Amino acid sequence: MKELPSMPTENKDQSAQYETLCPECQAGAFHLKYITYFTWLNEELVTVPNFPAWICDVCGRREYDMRAVNWLNTLLNPETGRRAIPQRRKGPPPPILPRRKPASR
Repeated sequence: MKELPSMPTENKDQSAQYETLCPECQAGAFHLKYITYFTWLNEELVTVPNFPAWICDVCGRREYDMRAVNWLNTLLNPETGRRAIPQRRKGPPPPILPRRKPASR
């Protein structure tokens, strides 16, 4: 979510909650709500309940919490948790040096 102008408000649950003005309608304010987030992963629909989103109280525009989106992308990434496999060197093989003869005593 981008940095937008905000105004402090008093709330029963929190002493100071910040509302952000909606860039879409310029009239509403974003409020934090927990919704079901839907996304496609390859050909499967993934649903995530209780996902944090900022929703405009006038036009309904949604902006998803970026920390939660990044966390979800990390969880859904097929490479997460895999060890890095060292890549083979490309190019000419290292030169083969002639063997040294053992020194005679």
